[in-house]
Amino acid sequence: MGAPPRHPHHTPPHAPARTQRGGTAVTDADQVRNDAVEAALGKLDLDTKARLLAGQDMWSLPAVPGIGLESLVMSDGPIGVRGVRWTADDPSIALPSPTALAAAWDPALARRAGRLLAQEARRKGVHVLLAPTVNLHRSPLGGRHFECYSEDPYLTGAIGTGYVNGVQDGGVGTTVKHFVGNDAETERFTVDSVITPRPLRELYLAPFEAIVANAHPWGIMTAYNQVNGTTMSEHRYLVNEVLRGEWGFDGYNVSDWMAARSTTGDILGGLDVAMPGPQTVYGPALAEAVRSGEVPESAVDEAVRNVLRLAAVTEIPAPIDGQALAREIAARGFVLVRNETVSGERPALPLDAAPGRTVALIGAAGRDARVLGGGSATVFPERIVSPLDGLTAALPEGALTFTVGADPSEEAGPADKGFELRAVCRDASGAVLGEGSLPTGQVQWIGDDLPAGVSYETMASIEVTGTFVPRESGEHTFGTRGLGAFALAVGGETRWEGVQAMGNEADPFEAFFGAPSERARVGLTEGEAVEVSLTFQVPDMTTLPLKAIMFSLLHLGPRRDADELIAEAVAAARAADTAVVVVATTEGVESEGFDRRDLALPGRQDDLVRAVAAANPNTVVVVNAGSPVELPWRDEVAAVLLTWFPGQEGGAALADVLLGHAEPGGRLPTTWPARFADAPVTEVVPTDGRLEYREGLFIGYRAYEAQGVAPAFPFGHGLGYTDWAYESLEVTGTTARVRVTNTGTRPGREVVQLYLAPVATASGSAQSAAVERPASWLAAFAGVAAGPGESVEAEIALPARAFEIWDEEARGWQRIGGAYEVRASRAHGDTRLTATLEV
Repeated sequence: MGAPPRHPHHTPPHAPARTQRGGTAVTDADQVRNDAVEAALGKLDLDTKARLLAGQDMWSLPAVPGIGLESLVMSDGPIGVRGVRWTADDPSIALPSPTALAAAWDPALARRAGRLLAQEARRKGVHVLLAPTVNLHRSPLGGRHFECYSEDPYLTGAIGTGYVNGVQDGGVGTTVKHFVGNDAETERFTVDSVITPRPLRELYLAPFEAIVANAHPWGIMTAYNQVNGTTMSEHRYLVNEVLRGEWGFDGYNVSDWMAARSTTGDILGGLDVAMPGPQTVYGPALAEAVRSGEVPESAVDEAVRNVLRLAAVTEIPAPIDGQALAREIAARGFVLVRNETVSGERPALPLDAAPGRTVALIGAAGRDARVLGGGSATVFPERIVSPLDGLTAALPEGALTFTVGADPSEEAGPADKGFELRAVCRDASGAVLGEGSLPTGQVQWIGDDLPAGVSYETMASIEVTGTFVPRESGEHTFGTRGLGAFALAVGGETRWEGVQAMGNEADPFEAFFGAPSERARVGLTEGEAVEVSLTFQVPDMTTLPLKAIMFSLLHLGPRRDADELIAEAVAAARAADTAVVVVATTEGVESEGFDRRDLALPGRQDDLVRAVAAANPNTVVVVNAGSPVELPWRDEVAAVLLTWFPGQEGGAALADVLLGHAEPGGRLPTTWPARFADAPVTEVVPTDGRLEYREGLFIGYRAYEAQGVAPAFPFGHGLGYTDWAYESLEVTGTTARVRVTNTGTRPGREVVQLYLAPVATASGSAQSAAVERPASWLAAFAGVAAGPGESVEAEIALPARAFEIWDEEARGWQRIGGAYEVRASRAHGDTRLTATLEV
């Protein structure tokens, strides 16, 4: 059992079925595996079993040599596998954000992404990824929106299924999260998400149910929050009755980090593993609860079975080129939402590549792209290709200029560009205990994640030290983030010494990080290296259950006059054939741990776009954001390309798409409102600890349609670089056949979307008329590819669940008969063909 884990249901498709369990066929290989689990379980005493269910540190479970079980290692991994250390010494491939992956509307591509991440996990000694995140885009204000796939449960389930299958193809486990109702970040540790049964089943549980049915994930992570008054780590009904009982899930259920709060409540509520360690509500406390009669040992045995099922032999798949796949996924997820003809000639994109044509790249994010979201999804790739890097490599010399135009960063962040830093740890006498490299100015060591030779008991100080080579002359701001005593030096001179005390931060993580604080302003010269140092006095942590150190050296470059920057950009735009403006959010806008307050782009970026568009009608705007933002100037520019957080190869993919070497293949996985006031769901802040999902079934496109509000860009929208004619739609039983023709001049890929709309007829079903439902909903989709002039037919099954609702009185699924209009569409509301289906 010492090899990387494998789920008992993950067997070759040709394996013969022997019997049924939980609705899933059990094969001969399963039976052998289950027999081995029972044999191993029989060798364990109560204390060992209880210890096996508790994290031994931040990321792993203890080994049990007596049964050949090695330590099981977990890691964050939605877009890359960080591993167990906060370091760039072992870089990680950084794929595009989950919103970008979902924007490709391609489960097969998600499966390929999963296989790559499994390869990365194996390389780093990781057995289980803490991913994917399949909570819904209930509101565009959700701070972790970028880490989730879509506002639609069917699309989310399909992409999540592909991802989970891909990771587990590679012999690495997944942990589908956060089960359930964690659709916002405000008060996430304690909030009670109040959701009535129908939307809970039809929207929020639906992606989890689909993934359990179609991918058999090895793990589920229960959320911090409560649902309808019960903390999810203790939710017997949703975990034991629904997840395990109705759906037949037999993987392991792990708490979100520090979410497990009650020994008896958690084990009886179906929680198998309490993370992180070494001190949790399981281990000795669980063994004592059994001995005192509070918990039956059978409950512990069942949890241990679920953990032991993870340990089995798997094959190592063929290697994958991570950089190439990251570049492909980025382009496939880019969504072209506007592409107008300029001067009566040709669409703005792809760019005219004729000799002598020039491009003005504008925007701070064009030079320093944001390639991933903040929080636990953070990884440190070996390289990051910015838009400036990508276009410089792709265009002839002299064809590209760059100006900042507007900088959305308004406060200092962890020291990054131009810094080379390391952390030096010393004891009380000043002797060096050890040191480690730092990817940025942020130190984040949790548990045993310390440099070699260093321990919490012997460490008295940590010095973040190194050099900084400024990219610009002027006044540079330096600061700190963290709690405790600091000393900051720049250029060999002490600039600040003091103590940062705790403020009134509500989120425990925010309280631990502390608030960012400006400490000094120093005049520096472009290109001239200067020494920097931030020394932190390590506090006594002997009494803390989880030992960790988190603090940062912060930096912000010189602030130039905003109008002056915009004027420079306007001059550059006038001098070029095409202006490409990159606008972006910042980590202060989109990150784990807090929700957004509005959908506005930070800083003067809107002013920049308007000024550039007025100067050059051939203006292309690239939106570098993981979630919807307001684009008030969208009708004033020639083209708008949404690139999400595009991963490490984003700049190369952007050059591919802008120059026409690749098609922007994405379709919107979530609706983009014209303005914040139009967003149908904006309540993400609890009232007296309760967040009531009053909108019921009506989120996303369902709500826009119900309210008669036109969004800026509808769910499913995306233009590509060719045109498609929808030739025919035939619906037989529950299968639709859609024939489309590529009427353009380039090869392309189309996403055929099928929506269902109940039809009210004079002889219609009384049952159908009496049921409240959205006016239409996504039932299925398929991607097809064709060359110029070619026709292709998509055969798409309409799943039975598309015709069902959750009957709250009967507590079961009910098929709603009657007439349905099947709409073959290019986006929600963009219907090309219809057919009527009687059910």
